[in-house]
Amino acid sequence: MTDILSKKLESKIDKKLISKSKRRELDDGFKKGKVINEVLDKPTVMTLYKMITDHVIAYVNGSVSAGKESVVFWGVTEDDADVALKIYLVSTSNFKKREPYILGDPRFSHLKKGTKNLVYLWAKKEFRNLTQCHTAGIPVPNPRSVANNVLAMDFVGTNGAPSKQLLTSEVDENDYGQAISIIKDMYHKAKLVHGDFSEYNIFKTTDGLIVFDLGSAVDLRHPNSNEFLKRDISNITKFFNKRGIQVEDPEKLFKEITKWVLKN
Repeated sequence: MTDILSKKLESKIDKKLISKSKRRELDDGFKKGKVINEVLDKPTVMTLYKMITDHVIAYVNGSVSAGKESVVFWGVTEDDADVALKIYLVSTSNFKKREPYILGDPRFSHLKKGTKNLVYLWAKKEFRNLTQCHTAGIPVPNPRSVANNVLAMDFVGTNGAPSKQLLTSEVDENDYGQAISIIKDMYHKAKLVHGDFSEYNIFKTTDGLIVFDLGSAVDLRHPNSNEFLKRDISNITKFFNKRGIQVEDPEKLFKEITKWVLKN
């Protein structure tokens, strides 16, 4: 029975995915065929099939981007809404480097041994971080569902093409103000520190900035949350400073943000 369901999903996905450009390389050197073989193993195929039967998505329309830890696919719902499907690579060893962002976070105190368990927990962690931020009114992709190593969220972009990153966009003082406001709101409203806040993990859209890739975000009670916050402020400050935007002193910003918490 499992093999039959697997074949059905493989047929649904392969027709959409492989036929478009089987030999085309993604920007980071991944080949389509290799990505399919590594990401869509049988457990992942079954997870996607369950998302279809649970009406989270109707089908998968193609790959959007690939990295060392995950691949993002463009999915579509039954009412034609675009969905980003972030599939974490269970086969990668890079997730072992992510343990410091889990260990010490009181929300995830029980970490089972094994790469697969770490990857599954990471997917749940990013879903929870997105949910906390979205509930707090912070501009992030709306999380839809998570199962095993697959995270479904609203697609930020048009027709399968993601919005431009801050890195490749023209920026101004308003963008800088929005970026700092996101850091502050994550800290004060969502009680989180992003942990990897930079021009690479922010979309610039016509409606403003949208922050993504929240897997590294930690609870304020994490023992290294202040160090992560300092790094986030420093990274985004350096980016805007290089673009010729007048910026605030990072240390002053850090004290301003953390002082608010101490008072409240």
